[in-house]
Amino acid sequence: MKLHKESTGTIVVASIVFAIVAFLSVYYLEQWSLLIIVPILILYGLVFWFFRVPNRDILDHKENVIAPVDGKVVMIKEVFEGEFLHDKAIQISIFMSPLNVHICRYPVSGQVIYKKYHPGKYLVAWHEKSSTDNERTTVAVESKTNHKIVFRQIAGYVARRIVFYCNEGDQAKAGHEFGFIKFGSRMDVFLPVDTEILCKIGDKTKGGINVIARMNE
Repeated sequence: MKLHKESTGTIVVASIVFAIVAFLSVYYLEQWSLLIIVPILILYGLVFWFFRVPNRDILDHKENVIAPVDGKVVMIKEVFEGEFLHDKAIQISIFMSPLNVHICRYPVSGQVIYKKYHPGKYLVAWHEKSSTDNERTTVAVESKTNHKIVFRQIAGYVARRIVFYCNEGDQAKAGHEFGFIKFGSRMDVFLPVDTEILCKIGDKTKGGINVIARMNE
């Protein structure tokens, strides 16, 4: 199983903790040590599972908007996007549980024209105000269909580590990685109001694969 590059520090810490707990359990609890070691070993395995990098065949897209993350669609509504677009937009929010793959992918192809990191609070990721109040990043892409698309990584109550690798001027390719969020979070995509929405609340998404919307040229 291939692991994401963001796993290194977490796995080192988890390995040290597991080794210490296992040693102390065997030393002090002897025959009862498995009562501690087995649950800790399961948690240790989940750390590796969280940072897995699945093999996915990413296609080329122009009009299609691709699910940027694995998760569940929790919101589809018209909002006013005030950071970059300063206009009405359709917001699609996808919530990621700690068991989902947490690679963040470009939802559209085009050119990166804006990026910004915002420190903030750690409200639960499904809270509506988390989009504007939580620690987050905002990226905007000028799509191949000449639309300005905004998307936002949002930290949640558990997720406290957001990374994004893109820079202004970079070429965005729908379905390809631009960042990562550790341990549960949310991602919002803001689309033109005339966009054809192809997903619904409750849908499960697979990042880089599922088409969630289609834009008019």
